[in-house]
Amino acid sequence: MDETATLIGAGRWTDAVVVTLFRAEAARLTQLARWFVDDRTAAEDLVQEAFLRLARNQHRINEPDRAAAYLRSIVINLARDHNRRGLVSLRHRPPAEVDDRSAEDLAAEDERRREVIAALRGLPRRQRDCVVLRYYLELPVSEIAGTLGLSPNSVKTHLRRGLQSLKIHLEEPG
Repeated sequence: MDETATLIGAGRWTDAVVVTLFRAEAARLTQLARWFVDDRTAAEDLVQEAFLRLARNQHRINEPDRAAAYLRSIVINLARDHNRRGLVSLRHRPPAEVDDRSAEDLAAEDERRREVIAALRGLPRRQRDCVVLRYYLELPVSEIAGTLGLSPNSVKTHLRRGLQSLKIHLEEPG
């Protein structure tokens, strides 16, 4: 009887953790997925799938504090699988928002963003993962290491190499 009560309590605890994580992390995880897939809808689907997998596999997480890192890892892997299978949607952008900037400014900004994304996608996988997690999700090296299953020194090496490659690729000829 006590064991059943414990399991029911654990189930409620798991649901609460998943709901709390969803509220805290879903938007950031969707941003993360967008660096790997072009389609916002696909990114949102990947994040939902990541939360489903977390809920199904919660028994594998020994440290609940690591659940967010586990989710980031799932999202990155799902995005890789999505792209590997060639499931990229033809829809490349969310609906346009009202903006006071000129069409020329918007075009230049969009072009620069495409250049950065193309340069990121051209990096080796680990470098790209580290750069996106560090500079777009603003995670500390220790969390990146935990998310990707690397040592902090490996993360620093991948970041340094990735930034060097981006600098070379994105530098304006002058």
